[in-house]
Amino acid sequence: MCGIVAYLGDRQAYPILIKGLHRLEYRGYDSSGIAIINGNLNLYKRKGKVSELEAFVEGKDVSGTIGIAHTRWATHGQPNDENAHPHFSQNKELSIIHNGIIENYNSLKEELMKRGHIFDSETDTEVLIHLIEDVQKNETLELSEAVRVALNQVVGAYAIVVISQNDNQRLIAAKKGSPLVIGIGENEFLIASDATPIIEYTRKVIYLEDEEMAILERGKEPEIKSISNIVRTPYIHELTMNLDSIEKGGYEHFMLKEIFEQPHSISESMRGRLRPGEGIISLGGITQYKNKIKNAKRIVMIACGTSWHAALVGEYLFEELTRIPVEVEYASEFRYRNPIITEDDVVIAISQSGETADTLAAIKLAKEKGALILGICNVVGSSIPRETHAGSYTHAGPEIGVASTKAFTSQVTLLTMMALMLAHEKGTISDSHHQQLITELSNIPTKIEAVLKTAPLVKEIAEKYKNSRNALYLGRGINFPVALEGALKLKEISYIHAEGYPAAEMKHGPIALIDEEMPVVVIAPKKGNYDKVVSNIQEVKARKGKIIAVVTEGDTEVRNMADHVIEIPDTEELLVPLIATIPLQLLSYYIAIMRGCNVDQPRNLAKSVTVE
Repeated sequence: MCGIVAYLGDRQAYPILIKGLHRLEYRGYDSSGIAIINGNLNLYKRKGKVSELEAFVEGKDVSGTIGIAHTRWATHGQPNDENAHPHFSQNKELSIIHNGIIENYNSLKEELMKRGHIFDSETDTEVLIHLIEDVQKNETLELSEAVRVALNQVVGAYAIVVISQNDNQRLIAAKKGSPLVIGIGENEFLIASDATPIIEYTRKVIYLEDEEMAILERGKEPEIKSISNIVRTPYIHELTMNLDSIEKGGYEHFMLKEIFEQPHSISESMRGRLRPGEGIISLGGITQYKNKIKNAKRIVMIACGTSWHAALVGEYLFEELTRIPVEVEYASEFRYRNPIITEDDVVIAISQSGETADTLAAIKLAKEKGALILGICNVVGSSIPRETHAGSYTHAGPEIGVASTKAFTSQVTLLTMMALMLAHEKGTISDSHHQQLITELSNIPTKIEAVLKTAPLVKEIAEKYKNSRNALYLGRGINFPVALEGALKLKEISYIHAEGYPAAEMKHGPIALIDEEMPVVVIAPKKGNYDKVVSNIQEVKARKGKIIAVVTEGDTEVRNMADHVIEIPDTEELLVPLIATIPLQLLSYYIAIMRGCNVDQPRNLAKSVTVE
């Protein structure tokens, strides 16, 4: 979950590395550090955000054309200067940056301590660089070979870059289970956790596969081989990302920008796939397996966090439209309970980053049991598309804010298209209803633009509840996952305790929490169990709770009961989640801002969870 970046070339490394750290800070911001070779191996690191590292190195020697840098989300060892990366070897001649977890670091550390190694930090990463040094010295190996031999002793996940004070011509990189991208420019190489630090300098990249390492040397072609010493021919990809997509574009925060990008991101998810004039949905990524999917005995969706909420919406969509049974599983629990998976099952793995460690582990388990594995993710070239049999990208564009917004609605959009396509193939939906839903889905971006115009009203509501200590979110049917997602957003970025519940479940416990201080957010569109939701609102009002209702335009019944009403355009019941989630995102954003929270980098969180 950390961010790593490295540079080797003709330019000064420091400005490139610092800019890269800022672009990767969404992956972790407990501490950061940098190491640059200029005769000596100069290493500087600091607890806190990248800006604190910048202040610390001011006036110090950061010259040099080769270097590595790191921004950390703490796993082993608390956030402090000592545990920050990069780490030195025992002799201070080698340095490493690392994203991942070395699971057998304790046993390795004990052996190294017996051989006289002294450690300055609590981290597993420092153990790894000491191990590389130990292998290099005792087996008299050159650095890249020492790295390869050492990695064969390692259990766990890693994306690493190693440099040596005695060799300012080479970067050594390796990957297993954590993302790593190599950029190839004019007489220069860049390495990073994702493409955001690279795109400004080159569009040519290599995505390392698991258990591969790269030796990057000035003036030479990249050398790629496996840690079992098999030489590989690198495949060079062309990045399609635009630099503008990773800048704030005049917005105060990435999160706000990404909320307002949703009409565009949803349109991009549908572009070339949804053709309402012809009544066609075509998802090229899964065409090869269409028959197997439509004949599946069961669909299992695996995901974590916000992606799990998208999967819950998908469960309603698939069961309603395709009549295929669906189960939604937390990827983090799936692999530990010996799940029953057969060759007749289809497993859909959903992840924004495509690197979620728990989801990747669940994919591998399901694959072993013979299931067809489909992936839904946002990041081209990430691990999940490479591990699955087939799948589709959401095309939401880079999402920098840690709290997911546009990725969620793009995932729901893609799941909707997938369900509609399969339903039409199976004949479980009439042609007229299919056409009606396709047409309405194509209108969703325009309807979200209308919802975004309610931002000033949502901001006024946020002002009234910014000091709340708890909040309850209620929804029925397909809007229950929207309630869960709304509550998660509030928790993530404002640190207010919030819970999402099926509205009918309120009477079975949560109603005990309701008093005049408790805001209750209710998703209450006209279509779908409306009368029942109205009854739930009356129950809250009887206990003096404060109602914030998301209602269909023109609603009068709920308006007469609620303390605050946010109107959304009318749409098909199955498509309401795409619209109803927008005001909940805005509400969380404005409350967090008013509480002085960092909405783009909420405490203790990171964007891409690449450790279990």
